[in-house]
Amino acid sequence: MCADTTTPAVDYKATLNLPKTAFPMRAGLPKREPDWLARWERIGIYDQLRDRAEGRAPFTLHDGPPYANGNLHIGHALNKILKDFIVRSQQMMGRDARYIPGWDCHGLPIEWKIEEKYRDKGRDKDQVPVIEFRKECRDFASHWIGVQRDEFKRLGVTGNWADPYLTMDFHAERVIAEEFQKFLMNGVLYQGSKPVMWSPIEKTALAEAEVEYHDKESFAIWVRFPVAGAEGTPLDGADVVIWTTTPWTIPSNKGVVYHPDIAYGLYQVTEAPEDNWVKPGDKLLLADKLAADCFAKARVDAYERLGDAGDLSALKVRHPFAGIEGGQGEWDQPRDFRAAPFVTDEDGTGFVHCAPSHGMDEYELYRDAGMLTEVLTYNVMDDGSFREDLPLFGGKRILKPNGKEGDANKAVIDKLADVGGLLARGKIKHSYPHSWRSKAPVIYRNTPQWFAAIDRDVEDGQDSYGTTIRERALTSIDELVTWTPKTGRNRLYSMIKSRPDWVLSRQRAWGVPLTCFTKKGALPTDPEFLLRNAEVNARILDAFEAEGADAWYQDGAKERFLGGVVNPEDYDQVFDILDVWFDSGSTHAFVLRDRQDGSDDGLADLYLEGTDQHRGWFHSSMLQACGTIGRAPYRGVVTHAFTLDEKGNKMSKSLGNTIEPEQVVKQYGADILRLWVAQTDYVHDHRIGPEILKGVADSYRRLRNTIRFMLGSLADFSEGDRVEPADMPELERWVLHRLSELDQAVREGYEAYDFQGVFQKVFNFATLDLSAFYFDIRKDALYCDGDTPRRRAARTVLDILFHRLTGWLAPILVFTMEEVWLERFPGDDSSVHLTDMPDTPADWRDEPLAEKWAAIRRARRVVTSALEVQRVDKVIGASLEAAPVVHVQDAEMLAALKSVNFDDICITSDLSLTADPSPAEAFRMPEVDGVGVVFEKAEGQKCQRCWKILPDVGSHAHEGVCGRCEEALD
Repeated sequence: MCADTTTPAVDYKATLNLPKTAFPMRAGLPKREPDWLARWERIGIYDQLRDRAEGRAPFTLHDGPPYANGNLHIGHALNKILKDFIVRSQQMMGRDARYIPGWDCHGLPIEWKIEEKYRDKGRDKDQVPVIEFRKECRDFASHWIGVQRDEFKRLGVTGNWADPYLTMDFHAERVIAEEFQKFLMNGVLYQGSKPVMWSPIEKTALAEAEVEYHDKESFAIWVRFPVAGAEGTPLDGADVVIWTTTPWTIPSNKGVVYHPDIAYGLYQVTEAPEDNWVKPGDKLLLADKLAADCFAKARVDAYERLGDAGDLSALKVRHPFAGIEGGQGEWDQPRDFRAAPFVTDEDGTGFVHCAPSHGMDEYELYRDAGMLTEVLTYNVMDDGSFREDLPLFGGKRILKPNGKEGDANKAVIDKLADVGGLLARGKIKHSYPHSWRSKAPVIYRNTPQWFAAIDRDVEDGQDSYGTTIRERALTSIDELVTWTPKTGRNRLYSMIKSRPDWVLSRQRAWGVPLTCFTKKGALPTDPEFLLRNAEVNARILDAFEAEGADAWYQDGAKERFLGGVVNPEDYDQVFDILDVWFDSGSTHAFVLRDRQDGSDDGLADLYLEGTDQHRGWFHSSMLQACGTIGRAPYRGVVTHAFTLDEKGNKMSKSLGNTIEPEQVVKQYGADILRLWVAQTDYVHDHRIGPEILKGVADSYRRLRNTIRFMLGSLADFSEGDRVEPADMPELERWVLHRLSELDQAVREGYEAYDFQGVFQKVFNFATLDLSAFYFDIRKDALYCDGDTPRRRAARTVLDILFHRLTGWLAPILVFTMEEVWLERFPGDDSSVHLTDMPDTPADWRDEPLAEKWAAIRRARRVVTSALEVQRVDKVIGASLEAAPVVHVQDAEMLAALKSVNFDDICITSDLSLTADPSPAEAFRMPEVDGVGVVFEKAEGQKCQRCWKILPDVGSHAHEGVCGRCEEALD
């Protein structure tokens, strides 16, 4: 809407400095990203980075090895992308950031897959030669390593993919054995028989990290243990009542315990149904607090309290199966009866039945009492069945081979009912440990296992952090390691403070064996029970280095390793394998210490994994290293939480709510997945889903639009166009000030692993400070000015912005920033990832200037809001049709506005500033006090080149242009 529309329009478009760029608005990432991956492979970018970083301070993020047995899930993607952010940002901030990806290759999950294949073909695993079986496991792991490596690389993750570390490499197996031998030689290794978590389905002991908890419906029974030796007392004929959710442990009972501070009473049943197990006249010992509930469960109609239970310390009890027909005397001996600190009156009866072979509390109670040899039983076999010669129950199974309920519990309950030992029964739903591999319940089972004592002095002279593994670990946690978030410290500290000795052995075949020998006929407590011989150890290690751990299983291995040192006939060879967590816990030795591209001091600057690794890799690595090098193997630990679906639910294939990384990459590209990670508060549980990804893609589009504008205006920029900061207009110097602030914030954010904070700051700067403010203002000068100092200054700032934005965002948007870089700097060896984040001069920081421009932006907001009202009302079509009068009350703000071209700042054709009070009709904003805007239309004609409406249009040699455009055209 011009004041005069009689001037014929002339097409001046060709005279404008319009953007020139081949950078497309539509990214096409799914199709284009593989080309950049191939390019990086071709130019050997990771190797180039190592060459360029020579002499720099090293930074080593040690990769926690994923397990080689399936495609990646979203947790894998989050983890590896976070690691890549760190490695790339540290490299671009001046470090030698090394990253050696690795894989965990041994252990039950792979062995289980091979066994499943055998079962499908009707083969018996135990009939397959162990070396043949191990080869199949190795081949299986190799296949999935190849698959996962390609999937990780597709996410844009940089690292030494050509030479990763594998726990099944021969050198790795040698070092794992060597680390075990250190435990053997320094006195912390011992063989003990104690209850451990056992998987009857997989026939092996499990570590806490191999267990997950799910709801399970269990039998619950209330059982009578008759009081013995109370003739002539009120307790004569009474029963002590226990409650348990594991009926199958009753045949292994060796005692009943109580708490000395719990109030117990002697109760007598007065009324009960005729068909009830409990009869009128029955006398029962119960905790007073739990008596009413117990009688309700037993369907007792009425009862009375006869009095206090009295002194319990002199009592004995009999097993409910004592004297049972066919029992062969198995349960005829009196059961122990004593006080124990772990008994409570929160549920049950206030009495606890003890089967020390199937519970750690009971085990420790009788261990401390020196009675283990009297109370340990070996009734349960490795498949969860009762030993064949156990009277009445031989061969009964706790679990079927498919993990479902077996017949043991029912058999025990039925027999208790037959002998009158049952008070009540029912079922209870509770959280119960399950194997995370087979998903089947686990049991506590007493078996001979190999342990690392964590409270025994380690005989290695490395006592700076303590003398025991536990003491060294707790000291390392507090004095050595930085935790992100800090709650990680508390989690690991509490776990290690209260944990038992480490169960090192597994009864499987695919892994590194416990390379030790035991003296025939010697007891585990005898000094000569374990062979500790340096020459034997060296022979084993040499063989493993050359042949891998298969050497342990070759015919004649015992004679090969012992011959000429000791008599092989005097020793037994141990064939248990090491807990797979010992393998991964040892990686610091064969990766950080032994590799040329490892760590200079054998320690990692950082471990980064999920919160579940406080009981997994963080934990085992800490214990293992404290037993071999006397301290933690890491200086820093970062933990991320779990990824949920869009509604906050745990992802599950059965629920159909999983988001697979491959799906996201195919639909959006890896950079969108990486951007989702950058926008995620990873230290807390976080969400992903279709709508969330759409939002991420929108953020990406807005950022890409900002970059495209920048590239378009830099098409022919050269060093001859550069302007020194001192010669720039204030607006450009304000941008440099913001860059100075942002550079510090970005670097601090990357150092703190706060990627969400980094991206939010850069994104807000790009979209609000640049696109919505600086670019909006300077678009006119960039397009319409001739070769003016203002335009050169703006383009200089755009060049500076280019280098900072690409540098700051390259660790996150690896593909897009490479595309942006190559748009300006094409070439076979050109890559943004071979650059560092540019240093920012200190003199760019100008706080007074920033305060001044903060005031200018506040006033501008009032003007643009006033003009938006007119646009919505269709009084104007664009802000260039306006020439508002701005009333400014504050003298300092008014002076600031007059010192700049405020009409250009507000993108109007003209603008008047006045200290006069705002009239009543002026537009105001409550949050910007003292500024009022009165709308006026611009006077004059519309310039056919820049579209400003000015009085001088039509008075110059070139038709229909203003004076500024006239100069540009000349």
